[in-house]
Amino acid sequence: MSIIPAFELGLWNAWILILPMIIASFFGSRLLSKRKAEESSDATKGKTASILYFSIVLLSYAYSVFLPLKLNTIWFIIGLLTYLPAISFLITGLLNFANTPADALVTKGAYRISRNPSYISAFFVNIGIGIACLSWVFLLIAIADFLLLRYYVVAVEEPFLTEKYGDTYVEYMNRTPRWIGIPKSQGR
Repeated sequence: MSIIPAFELGLWNAWILILPMIIASFFGSRLLSKRKAEESSDATKGKTASILYFSIVLLSYAYSVFLPLKLNTIWFIIGLLTYLPAISFLITGLLNFANTPADALVTKGAYRISRNPSYISAFFVNIGIGIACLSWVFLLIAIADFLLLRYYVVAVEEPFLTEKYGDTYVEYMNRTPRWIGIPKSQGR
C-alpha cells in the first residue's frame, strides 16, 4: 500500500467488483419500496442518515472506476477470499427479503444469523475490494461507512421495527446478533 493511492482509469478496476453491489442495491431498493414501510417517528434523523449513507456509497462507487485491482498478487487473492463470501451473503439476504411476505418480519436464512445481513456483508465486500486493490482510501471509506453511518442507520431502524412488530421484533433481537453470529436457542 502506498501513501498516494492509485488513480487510473482501466477495465480491470474495482468497478467490476462494485457492479454486483449496484445490482443488489437496485433490487433491494425496489423490494423495500414494495413493502411500503411506514415513516419512522424520527423521520428527520432517518433522512439525514440516508443522505450520509448514499453520499459515501456514491463516493466509493465513483472511486472504484479509477481504482486498479492488484491482479496476480496475494493481496488480490486475499481480497477475493473476503469479497466472495460477503457478496454471497448479501445476495442470500436479498433473496430471503424478497421471499418473505411484505407484512412479515424477515427472520429466515441470512436474517437468522444477522439482523443486518446487508450492512455486514457490504462492509466485508468493501474490505475485500480495499485489500484486492491495496487501497487504504477504500479501506478507510469501508470503515467510515460501517462505523459512522451503518451504526447510525441501525440506531434509527431498530426502534422503528420494535414499534412496527412489537414483541415479535424484541424476541428476534434477543435471539439474533445485530451483526453476525450464532443465534441463541429459542428455548423450545
